[in-house]
Amino acid sequence: MASRKAGTRSKAAAKHAQRGSSNVFSMFEQSQIQEFKEAFSCIDQNRDGIISKSDLKETYGQLGKMNVKDEELEEMLKEGKGPINFTVFLTLFGEKLNGTDPEESILSAFKLFDPNGSGYVNKDEFKQLLMTQADKFSPDEVEQMFALAPIDVAGNIDYKSLCYIITHGDEKED
Repeated sequence: MASRKAGTRSKAAAKHAQRGSSNVFSMFEQSQIQEFKEAFSCIDQNRDGIISKSDLKETYGQLGKMNVKDEELEEMLKEGKGPINFTVFLTLFGEKLNGTDPEESILSAFKLFDPNGSGYVNKDEFKQLLMTQADKFSPDEVEQMFALAPIDVAGNIDYKSLCYIITHGDEKED
C-alpha cells in the first residue's frame, strides 16, 4: 500500500512539475520559443543542456568580450536559482519580458500622438518628445530605437509595426 501511495505521489508531483513548466511555454508563441532554443544552443557551448559559467565565458569571448569577471558570470547564473536548462532559461526571459506592456497598451499610447488615426507619427516630433518628456531618452537610445523602427521616406514611423516589434521581436533578423 505504501509503495502504491508513493507511486501516486510521484505521478502527481510529475504532473505538477509539468504544469508549472508548461506555463512558461504558454507565455510565448511557437516561433519565439524556437528563437529562444537557438539562442540557448548558441550559449550552451559544451552541448550538455545546462548553461554553465564556462559556457557564458566562451560565449562572451566569441562576441569579442574577453575580460568578463567571474563575479559577473556568477551573478547571471544565480538568477536561475539552480542549473539553467532550457525551461529555466525560458522562465528567466519570461520574467524579464513580463514587464513589457501589452501591444494594445502601447498602441493606445501611440494613438495619442496620431490624432488623424493614420497609423504613423513623425520621426522628428517623436524624437523631440522622447528626449524632453518623462523618462528622457539619450540621443543614443533614440538612435537605437529608430534603427528598429519602420520609417518611411517622408520620415514617418509606422507605429503599429513598431509595437509589434516591441512586443514580439524584430522579424527582419532572420
